[in-house]
Amino acid sequence: MDDNVIICRCEEITAGEVRKAIADGAFDIEGIKRRTRAGMGLCQGRSCEELVRQILERELHLCRAEVQPPKTRPPVSPVTFEVLAGRENG
Repeated sequence: MDDNVIICRCEEITAGEVRKAIADGAFDIEGIKRRTRAGMGLCQGRSCEELVRQILERELHLCRAEVQPPKTRPPVSPVTFEVLAGRENG
């Protein structure tokens, strides 16, 4: 995969940026996320997590089971301020 290919569309992170993060010490999806913001956009990694995983596997010569999934942090779906304030119906 070419370094200029966009991996994370939400944050506009390229394959080259992911590889650089790995070269700088990232060894899992969380490390990539912290260094590049891949997976932190609107889709929360639903569109790019698999591509990041594939790059990690190739670059670090890992099998799929060795790549830890990212931690899920609530809220996992968008919540309005009204719901948080306890005023769901206005």
